[in-house]
Amino acid sequence: MTPSARLAAAIEALGAISVEAAPPADRVLDRYFRDRRYIGSKDRQAIAERVFGVLRRRARLDWHLRESGFRDVVDARRRVLADVIVADGRSMDAIEMLFSAGPHATGKLTDRELALAEHLTGRALDAPEAPPECPYWLAERLRALYGERFAEEMSALNRTAPFDLRVNLLKAKDRTEAEAALKAEGIEAEPTTLSPLGLRLAQRKPIEHWTAFRSGLIEVQDEGSQIVALLVDARPGMKVADYCAGAGGKTLALAASMGNEGRIVACDPSEGRLDRARVRLRRAGVHNVEMHLLAPGDKWVKRQAGTFERVLVDAPCSGSGTWRRNPDARWRYGPEDIDRLIAEQRQILDRAAKLVKPLGRLIYATCALLKEENEDQIAAFLERNPGFASMSVAGLWPLAVGGDPPGAEPMLRLSPARHGTDGFFVAVLERRT
Repeated sequence: MTPSARLAAAIEALGAISVEAAPPADRVLDRYFRDRRYIGSKDRQAIAERVFGVLRRRARLDWHLRESGFRDVVDARRRVLADVIVADGRSMDAIEMLFSAGPHATGKLTDRELALAEHLTGRALDAPEAPPECPYWLAERLRALYGERFAEEMSALNRTAPFDLRVNLLKAKDRTEAEAALKAEGIEAEPTTLSPLGLRLAQRKPIEHWTAFRSGLIEVQDEGSQIVALLVDARPGMKVADYCAGAGGKTLALAASMGNEGRIVACDPSEGRLDRARVRLRRAGVHNVEMHLLAPGDKWVKRQAGTFERVLVDAPCSGSGTWRRNPDARWRYGPEDIDRLIAEQRQILDRAAKLVKPLGRLIYATCALLKEENEDQIAAFLERNPGFASMSVAGLWPLAVGGDPPGAEPMLRLSPARHGTDGFFVAVLERRT
């Protein structure tokens, strides 16, 4: 593909991502490439880098467009034009060559776009006055949360995430064995620092054809997500519920922790997600998991009340801790959406708590940053449910995870800036009565 054709493809993909109610950007882009198998691997990489780069720079690009006097509706084409100027530093001659006529090309710049390009030339992407890369209302809440660390945390959230793998101890005796298996396939990976089961690659790779993946030796899972599963402290012989199991990432990790002994019930309101989990469980060699589809009017929780030693609630949330992987997610929520999520989390917590037996544990986790979805949610739950008490994650860490905890706080907060993981929150609650 020519450079102009690559830009045209990036503009087209960004347009599809911006459609209201569109799936996350990575899924849109995967579908885009799947429908255009003629696009080669190097071209795909260049297009994906442009698409995700524009998504990560969107607030600054829009600010530069406004500061240049552009008051029209900002669309994918204008953002890409701004990106090649203020992010790449291209000259006007180079820009006119990139925006060219011809088959599969971007199309020539209009007079108005030429004038805009001239205004943008020479501007620095990271101007001191440029806004942070999230909506204003979110920036205010995150400033209140992080204080003087706000800029550092936002910068880390805007970087490309590494590619983390979890070693499946049902297929390997330890992480070293899996690392050696990957090396035999020509794949270099480094051990993660917090999770004893994690291996890290610098960037995402297509792993579907790796022997280590096809055999179930490894699974894709961020180090922070691995820590969540380890803090459940699920042991062989226990009865465990993964109440918001989704496609089964943490269910797989729990099964490995239990050595396939005991019983796990993976619950989710989506049959499609549970079907995807079944495929992953078979590949991983898991056979102590049963599925339960949560449906309106379901009496399952009532029948199973007080019978589980561990109940994990990986709650639906804003996903703000995953912005490195999903940079478009920060623009998909408004304050009213957060209020809706908080109400949903509250209902899920109250239902799931009924499953916990005396002296059993309820583990609440999100991949969200906002205090309202995390500490405030737990404080409100404990007020409604005085039979539960918070346990210290730092105290549980040495036995459940191993080594020293990353902090002394009773509840765990992980972030890209401080820990190199996605942003995660974990609270462990014990049922006392």
